[in-house]
Amino acid sequence: MDRKSNRDTLEDRVRRELADSIDEELELELGDELLSHLPDQPDLTRHDEIDRKFYFTELLRLQRELIKLQTWVINHKLKVVVLFEGRDAAGKGGVIKRVTQRLNPRVCRTVALSAPSERERTQWYFQRYVAHLPAAGEIVLFDRSWYNRAGVERVMGFCSEAEIEEFFRTVPEFERMLVRSGIILVKYWFSITDDEQNLRFLMRIHDPMKQWKLSPMDLESRRRWEEYTKAKEEMLARTHIPEARWWVIEGNNKRRARLNCIHHLLQQVPYQEVAHDAIVLPQREHKPDYLRTPVAPELYVPAVY
Repeated sequence: MDRKSNRDTLEDRVRRELADSIDEELELELGDELLSHLPDQPDLTRHDEIDRKFYFTELLRLQRELIKLQTWVINHKLKVVVLFEGRDAAGKGGVIKRVTQRLNPRVCRTVALSAPSERERTQWYFQRYVAHLPAAGEIVLFDRSWYNRAGVERVMGFCSEAEIEEFFRTVPEFERMLVRSGIILVKYWFSITDDEQNLRFLMRIHDPMKQWKLSPMDLESRRRWEEYTKAKEEMLARTHIPEARWWVIEGNNKRRARLNCIHHLLQQVPYQEVAHDAIVLPQREHKPDYLRTPVAPELYVPAVY
């Protein structure tokens, strides 16, 4: 009986992962009209599921609020930094995608730095991150941040124990300095279970559309689960400060994690709706002496479809 129960649970989780991948294609086209025609979902309340129509309705509502927040940030020249940390496949990228989906990329941008170059390794550790901090009226989302040193760099042996200790001594002062400068700093840790990460890695391995998400480093991180756990626990304990506290997102259910994170983020920056002047589309000017030059046929992309 237990084996059958476990199998059913796994099947439901796999089905949920596949359904989520399909629904991603709907999200950019999502609007009130499409939302009203979505069919009701069968009962999937088991295993912490969330109704598909409710999820889309809430996501759209929260994204409307993000647009209001964006306008407020611009008008009041705020500087917002949000850090997204967590294990590989914990759902950070999925939340970032939903945050930025309908925002102006000139206002809200994502920073996902690759491994440091030889030159960057000789710099002050925080230097390459400082270059990406926001100016007034900007929101910057770090898809992994300076906390790489306390996580992947430490676990994989890319830095010394002395460098780790220096990081833990420096990062609280660095973040206090950011906050004193007027930056609103929000730090999220996405938490998933051992079993859930294993499932998501297997789904990526067997999905050609998602295999690019798996790097040799990701696979090695899977083997070193316990080392990452110890590193994470020390990181949270030593860098959770009043000026820049950590917030933990339960990430086993992707839909709930996305809604909870966006809802919480909206509470971290007090904002109001900004009044806009009515938009009037100007009349197109017509110049009687203008003749349009024909486009040469060889310039067109072949109409294969």
